[in-house]
Amino acid sequence: MQKTIIKNAHVISPGVDVENATVVVEGGRIARVTTAKVPEKGAKAVFDAKGHYLMPGFIDVHTHGALTYDFCDADPKAIFEIARGKLEEGVTSFLPTTLTVSHDELATAAKNLKAYADAGMPYAKTPGIHLEGPFINVKCCGAQNPEYVRKPDIAEVKAIAKIFPVRQISYAVETEGGAAFAKQCFKIGVVPSCGHTGAKLADLMKAYKNGLRHMTHFCNQMTPLHHREIGMVGAGFLVEDLNTEVICDKIHLCPDMLKLIFTRRSLAHIQMITDSLRCSHCKDGYAFTMGGLEVKLENGEARLVKGGNLAGSTLWMGMGLKNVHDVTGIPLKDLVRTTSWNQAIEQGWGNDLGKVEKGFVADLVAINPRSWKPSAVFVDGERKI
Repeated sequence: MQKTIIKNAHVISPGVDVENATVVVEGGRIARVTTAKVPEKGAKAVFDAKGHYLMPGFIDVHTHGALTYDFCDADPKAIFEIARGKLEEGVTSFLPTTLTVSHDELATAAKNLKAYADAGMPYAKTPGIHLEGPFINVKCCGAQNPEYVRKPDIAEVKAIAKIFPVRQISYAVETEGGAAFAKQCFKIGVVPSCGHTGAKLADLMKAYKNGLRHMTHFCNQMTPLHHREIGMVGAGFLVEDLNTEVICDKIHLCPDMLKLIFTRRSLAHIQMITDSLRCSHCKDGYAFTMGGLEVKLENGEARLVKGGNLAGSTLWMGMGLKNVHDVTGIPLKDLVRTTSWNQAIEQGWGNDLGKVEKGFVADLVAINPRSWKPSAVFVDGERKI
């Protein structure tokens, strides 16, 4: 059995903060985490972490693209380049996320993802698709194209899932059939999520009774908190077990809102996401289209040319973690669960991914504590970066 040793690591894992640690990897899984000296003889590879943080590989359940590519591009090369970009960010597993587009475009994206899987997923892992739309509220489109909005249709989801698994879907629960749609999603193994929504609390609770426990990019494109109708933002604070996605770039949510969320909600039910677009890894001035809508990147913000709505982010997960740590002062050993383990638990991978612990899959990222960028990334115990 091949053995890899990662030494001089500052291990940060849910509930764990250990300096000068050594992690031994055998057969793609973590065999040992120790502060004792480990003989290096017989190891296939030895990596000196030089005191960098060693964390569970990030799991991004909401990301559209990177390196000028979008998951909905017809070009089969797109998913390969996006997965390469995500790996560079320290993301070891992600759900490629679609836009509100035609069914044919969604089917093409699924076919391209299957081709990436058939090629062995050479970069970050892609266990399934996140459908963001097309079943959203046309009044809450944000940067989604209203031309392609339609009512929830489980038959369409099943048709896409026949090509490649659908793991999550963001939709507006208040739409016709929205509450029942949550139950239909669970029957086929899909996590339903409320997003791009004008729902009231009562609308959400109907879907909640059918199992819905997820909110898409919390606070963004959902009904705000009001003293006579608390809306979806109020629901996110009132209903504790809603798994809330949070874009931690300090643009989509101001630092005070990040502090409010992370200090008033259970960390067990927060999931950091990037919601990154094709402009991720690009410089200011880059212009592109998104679902047929024109977008431009300026001052690190991707906004629609017409109307100015935020369209997504250029965020890397490590920087999001730094932002929240700086704003809240919450220890990294507590915050780190929001970058991977919470996502793993909801997706059914909680016994394999999301911890630097014996028996877990060795999907790991070493983070330079000065730049907060990855210095090494391991997938199934193999160093990829």
